[in-house]
Amino acid sequence: MSGRSHDVTRRPWRDRGQLVLVAALALALALVALSVAYLQLGYDEDVHRLDQQPGQQLEGVLERALHNASVGIPEDYGWTDRDGAVQAITDRLNETVTRLETSRIHDGHVYAITRNETHATAWQSDNCLAGPNRQFGDCDSDTGVVVQERHGRTHILAVAFDLVITTPDSELSVTLTVEREPET
Repeated sequence: MSGRSHDVTRRPWRDRGQLVLVAALALALALVALSVAYLQLGYDEDVHRLDQQPGQQLEGVLERALHNASVGIPEDYGWTDRDGAVQAITDRLNETVTRLETSRIHDGHVYAITRNETHATAWQSDNCLAGPNRQFGDCDSDTGVVVQERHGRTHILAVAFDLVITTPDSELSVTLTVEREPET
């Protein structure tokens, strides 16, 4: 024998390298699993939202649209030019209505949105005070838009809509009046 002995137990660096490699592989697999789980948390295509019906969802969008469309109307239109104010509101709302009517066609949902003058007139009769003790001036409705005279200016109060919501499963008709919330 040559006097040299090979001690097999004296190579800890090789074992340590293999252990680090196995730990890194286990960590990588755990991170992949966590990433997949995290991405699935945001997936909601199969969740049906029962808390809001389509009519309520559209009403919320139309409320915001009416608020945004009526900003500046009193400053721009006096009471004698209320027809111009109604036309301006109609034009501004038509942009939102056009977007809404085509927004969910790819899902098979079709929205038909029109203004309802009869419902607007009924809303005006129920909500606009008459007589000498009222705080503001007269109300008027034109093409589904209810306006009121306040200090010689035209203020938008409400817009009445007919909604027809067609889905692959059903058709729903709703008439609603969207009231303009006062500025705070």
